[in-house]
Formats: sequence, structure tokens, C-alpha cells
Amino acid sequence: MKILKKILLGIAILIALVLIVALFVGKEYTAESEIIVNKPKHEVFEYIKHIKNQNEYSKWNKMDPNSKMEYTGTDGTIGFISAWDSENKNVGKGEQEIKKIVEGERIDMELRFKKPFESTCTAYMITDSIAPTETKVKWGFNGAMSYPFNILSLCMDMKKMISDDLTVGLTNLKGILEKQ
Repeated sequence: MKILKKILLGIAILIALVLIVALFVGKEYTAESEIIVNKPKHEVFEYIKHIKNQNEYSKWNKMDPNSKMEYTGTDGTIGFISAWDSENKNVGKGEQEIKKIVEGERIDMELRFKKPFESTCTAYMITDSIAPTETKVKWGFNGAMSYPFNILSLCMDMKKMISDDLTVGLTNLKGILEKQ
């Protein structure tokens, strides 16, 4: 009985220690990636502001071609919602809504994940003219891990993981636009 009590006390102390450490671990993260596309800024922005086009270049959208997609509103305008539902646990279920557009410059989106976990994040895409036929595209993602799950950020680099996925998407975007 004494050994069982010691084991339970040890487990309780370990859990308490993890919860205390999680209090001091950051909850928010930002991931960004950028690429130069050899196309004029207005052409690039016109393509990226249409969320349905992400099906062609986003790594996440391409992970399950069998995802059930639903759209609400007019693509390329504030309030447009793209919703997905997938049996693939890496894709899950959620929706993305256009929240703000600065025409020719920036699009801001809100992502609402429902499965496999609930979370709300923001994303944005910014275009900047480098030359008449060169456009820098920056894709960013702001997220948070709630307490006590934020402790996982000590063993997995969310910023790097998401930045790598954004880079894949931007590389796909570059390939698509430069072939047009």
C-alpha cells in the first residue's frame, strides 16, 4: 500500500510540475513564409484573394482531395466562407472566412477548426510589388495553443511546422502563376 501511495504521489507531483511549467510557456505563435512570383502584383493578388484557388496550391487543401467542400457567399469578397470536412485526421473539419481585404495589397482570413480539435486562428496574405513583373507574396498564420496544451510547444516547433507548410503552398502558387 505504501508503494502505491508513493507512486500516486510521484505521478501527482509530476502532473503538478508540468502544469506549473505550462503557465510560463508562450501560448501564441506566428508563422510566415514569402516568395517572389514573376508576375505583376495585380495578377497575383487577383488570384490569391479567391479562396477557392487555395485548392490548387495550399498544402493543407491538397492533403485530402476527397474532402467535402462547401462555400458560402461570393469568393474574393469579405464574408466568403470555405468549409471543409475530411475523414483524414490531418485535415479534419473547419472553415475559413475572408474577414478583410485591402484591394491589391492584403487579405485577412479567420480559420475556425472544429475537428480533430477546436481552435480559431488568423491568416493573411500580403502582396508587394518588387518590380513591374515581380511580386513578393507573404503568407502568415497566427495561432495559439491553450493551457495546458501549450506545454507541447516545448517539444514541437509549431512555427517551423506551419512555416514549412506555407512555403510548400507558396512554391505551388509560384509554379501555377508563372505558367499562366
